Amino acid sequence: MDFILGVQGHRGARALFPENTLEGFIATAALGVQVFELDVGMTADGIVVVHHDPGLNRDIARDGRGDWLSTAAPLIRDLTFADLSRYDVGRLKPGSKTAALFPDQVPHDGARIPTLDAVLRALPTAKFTVEVKTLPSNPDATVSAPCLTDAVMAVIDAADAVGRCVVESFDWRVQRHLRRTRPEVTVAWLTRPDAISKLWWDVEPLGSVPASVAREGGPIWAPYHGALTLPDVQEAHALGLLVLPWTVNDRDDMRRLLSWGVDGLISDRPDLALTALRIP
Repeated sequence: MDFILGVQGHRGARALFPENTLEGFIATAALGVQVFELDVGMTADGIVVVHHDPGLNRDIARDGRGDWLSTAAPLIRDLTFADLSRYDVGRLKPGSKTAALFPDQVPHDGARIPTLDAVLRALPTAKFTVEVKTLPSNPDATVSAPCLTDAVMAVIDAADAVGRCVVESFDWRVQRHLRRTRPEVTVAWLTRPDAISKLWWDVEPLGSVPASVAREGGPIWAPYHGALTLPDVQEAHALGLLVLPWTVNDRDDMRRLLSWGVDGLISDRPDLALTALRIP
């Protein structure tokens, strides 16, 4: 099959290396991964950074003294990039939920939250699926969808990377903003069962999820893999959509989805996904 969207390392390969770090992306690339999924937010001084949560993650962040965060984690939007750079995100907190999920992650003490610009320039031939992290359910936790989307595109433009980036979000205002302002940018429409609502889509849900994505113009539907069925994939393909499920970490799930003809896989274990892809 034409595996057009490829095996995509989720936050680099967070089961193997510190997530959303330069060190993690570079180590994942050394495994042969050529496409990466990452998340972006904005600091108080307007710098677009690569980080999943609206605030620092207490399972991965240590302060300048090396102490794990013990109080409420500050929001990224409330910290300058200089403030943010004081935190070490290169190791999982022992005993944390994340450490239990990813016991094989190799630490890299000293890793910092990078800028999007630094990641794009460090891997100049790689492709990226960039998730714009805005939260309709908590709008004060981030800057607005148009503001963050425009800032992300300014970074992508400066790195001459439009041709190797897909922009996605659960907050469909992001993709609609790009449709109006940057129609040449490829977009993906993230969905999960608990985010299929007027709150997240900014429209009343109508019909099937693939049909809703097709009405928006596609071309990529990025569903949660655990809710995806073969009829969903068949419907999406009949509507002209590419299907990019996330986050697929089990080898049997990978093989099943590949047999259904999905067009890419986002995984915390892209090494396993590459192996699954080579098995008939």
